[in-house]
Amino acid sequence: MRRICVVTGTRAEYGLLYWLMKEIQADRELQLQVMVTGMHLSPEFGLTYKIIEEDGFIIDAKVEMLLSSDTPIGIAKSIGLGVIGFADALERLKPDIMVVLGDRYEILAAVQAAMVARIPIAHIHGGELTEGAIDEGIRHAVTKLAHFHFAAAEPYRRRIIQLGEQPNTVFTVGAPGLDNIKNLQLLDREDFEKATGFKLGKLNFMVTYHPETLGNTSSSETMFNLLNALDHFCDAHIIFTRPNSDADSRVINRMLDKYVERAKERTAVFTSLGQLNYLSALKHVDVVIGNSSSGIIEAPACHVATVNIGDRQKGRLKSDSVIDCDASVQSVVAAINKALSTEFRKITNESLPPYGDGNASQHIKHHLKSAVLTTRKIFFDI
Repeated sequence: MRRICVVTGTRAEYGLLYWLMKEIQADRELQLQVMVTGMHLSPEFGLTYKIIEEDGFIIDAKVEMLLSSDTPIGIAKSIGLGVIGFADALERLKPDIMVVLGDRYEILAAVQAAMVARIPIAHIHGGELTEGAIDEGIRHAVTKLAHFHFAAAEPYRRRIIQLGEQPNTVFTVGAPGLDNIKNLQLLDREDFEKATGFKLGKLNFMVTYHPETLGNTSSSETMFNLLNALDHFCDAHIIFTRPNSDADSRVINRMLDKYVERAKERTAVFTSLGQLNYLSALKHVDVVIGNSSSGIIEAPACHVATVNIGDRQKGRLKSDSVIDCDASVQSVVAAINKALSTEFRKITNESLPPYGDGNASQHIKHHLKSAVLTTRKIFFDI
C-alpha cells in the first residue's frame, strides 16, 4: 500500500485537507498517515488535534514545535524545532509521499525534513500571491522543494511552471475549500445559534484579521482602525475568529477580547469554530471582513460579500464579490457600506469564484495514487 502522509498545523488548513484525508482513508490501496503540529498542539489555540481525532482520523505523529512566542525570533526558532521533530517522525513512519498545503512556516519545516530524507512532496495551493505576508516567500520555497503540485486555478499552474517546475507534475485541481461547501450539510440559523451559543441579528458580520507580516503599519494600529470602523455599525452582530500564530497575533487577540467584553451582547470571539460552524456562519452573515483567504475563496462561493483589508491577499485571483480597501477607518467603513448596498448584493449573488467545481480532493487523490514517485527534479526552462 502506498503510504501518504498528510501534514497539518492549523485549524483552517485541516479544514481544507479534510475531504482529501477522507478520500485517502477510504481507498483500500492507500494508507493514510497523519502528522499534526503547530497550533493543533497548543492550548492557546484550542488543542484542535482533538477535532481531528473526533473526525475519525488516527494521528500517527505529533510534532511539537510552537514556542510560546509571537515574535519573529520565536517563530524562526519554532521552524528549527519543527525540522528536528519532523526528521524523527519521518524516520519512524517512512511515508512514500508527503502532502502539504499552503504557505505557513510549519509547512516549511516539514518539507525541509522530507527533502533531506528523500521523500517526495506534494504541494497544494502553490503558485499564488500574497504580497503582504512572509507566507509569499514560504509558498514559493515549498514549490521549489516539492515534486508534485496541485494548483487552485490555471494562472497559478502557469506560475508554478514559470518557477521551473516540469509541466507534467503540475495539475489544476481547484481549491479544496470548495469541497467543504459542496459536501457539508450546513446548519440552518437556529441550529447554528445552538451550536455556537451566538445569537444572530438582522445585520451580521464575520471578521478575521491576521497580522500583515510584511506591512509597514503595526498590527495594533490596523486592528484599532478596524474596530473603530465596526463601531459605525452599532446594530451589527459580529463573529470574530482569532488570527493564526503569526508575529504580533497576541496584540490582536488582546484587542479582540477587550472589544467583545464591552459589546458582548452582540459580539463573540472564537478560537476555532470548526469547518461546519464556520461555513454555516458564512451562510448567515451579510459581509466577511478582514484579510483571510477564506474571504477570497470560500465566501464568494457562498455568495457573501467580502471586504478585504490591506495587502495580505494582494495578488490572488478575486471574484467580483470582493471589495479591496486600505486599513483606514474611512476606507473600511466605505467598503462595508458598499457591500451592504442593494446594487452590490446583486453582484455578490451572481458572481462565481475562479477556483473550480468542489471536486479538488478527488482529483488530488487520483494523482497521488497514480504518480510515479521520484525525488529527482529537473529545472524546466521556459
